[in-house]
Amino acid sequence: MMQKLEPNSMGKILEPQQGDDSLHPEATSLLQEPIRLDVLRELEGVSILSASQFTREQIIELCKLTAVLETVEIAAYHPLDGKLVITGFFEASTRTRTSFESATLRLAGRIISITDGGVTGIAKGESLRDIGEMFNAYGDLLIMRHRQTEALQEIMQRLRIPMINAGNGSGEHPTQALADWYALLKWNRALIAKKAKSEDAKLTLGVLGTPGSMRAVKSFMLMALHFKEHIKEVKVISEMSDPFGEDLLRELESAGVPYTVSHKLSSTLYFLDVIYMNSITLIGDSYHSMGEDFRLTAESELRPEAVILHPLARLDELDTSLDETPHNLYFSQAHGAVFVRQALLIAVLGRLDRLPKEIETIG
Repeated sequence: MMQKLEPNSMGKILEPQQGDDSLHPEATSLLQEPIRLDVLRELEGVSILSASQFTREQIIELCKLTAVLETVEIAAYHPLDGKLVITGFFEASTRTRTSFESATLRLAGRIISITDGGVTGIAKGESLRDIGEMFNAYGDLLIMRHRQTEALQEIMQRLRIPMINAGNGSGEHPTQALADWYALLKWNRALIAKKAKSEDAKLTLGVLGTPGSMRAVKSFMLMALHFKEHIKEVKVISEMSDPFGEDLLRELESAGVPYTVSHKLSSTLYFLDVIYMNSITLIGDSYHSMGEDFRLTAESELRPEAVILHPLARLDELDTSLDETPHNLYFSQAHGAVFVRQALLIAVLGRLDRLPKEIETIG
């Protein structure tokens, strides 16, 4: 259990987070060592565009701060008081947008929300480049989702406030990857170590789909490379002969992580320790769902200790019969997303000094 914290200079005591304790039973396992705020300060003012831009240390420290935010009530300290966050969602979103807005509001920040790009100046032909210039005067940070992969580069031409990429076409979704790896680090704290204890302790990661055109999957794999010493092999199960794309394949080969591609889930499934699923892939200008051959149910031949990740929302590829099984890590993944985004917002907006000083001694 987390140690009891003494009152700080404001005379307040950090209180346990209210709600269902079953949502974060493993979070405190990440708090065996104090949070390194010096590492998190490296993120102040930085735009978060790709999962690959983080260091391994930054990922771990963000996850440790997330664990504090998930288990301890800090709303009374108003970490983002006075900060204004623009959520510019030029592509439809439910979970990601409301997750970011919940994270901001729970930290006493304020929101300017764009929920439909069709009602902005873009509908009249305005460029993202010019919109970026205007956003500099409107807020302190932009969180943007866009259907076009190249949208980040266009708006960044004039944007001077930091931006967090909330999904750009077939590009990336870095904060989803943070939520993914937060769930995995809680599930297996040994991943924090620089090396696996043995070859047998290494994990075989299974990825269903086409990472080259599935932004959440791509970011998951790029972040996995920061933990390559714990990975035995990556097995991609896909309908496509080349599921990676040139950039991701180059990163895998540069990291020296073994990988294979299979077209049949049934012959691969029992070898997988971690299974990453998604519902859809962006091919050209259209989203396509996974085929029937990539469906998992409680009757699937999973290893007893295997866990399943899914960024949600799901279609019929992930059967609800798995929800009450030990394989379900996707609910933990979803519940942790708000707290991961809280941690990132606090770091990027330079508000670590607003947190109670006691968090530096937890561990």
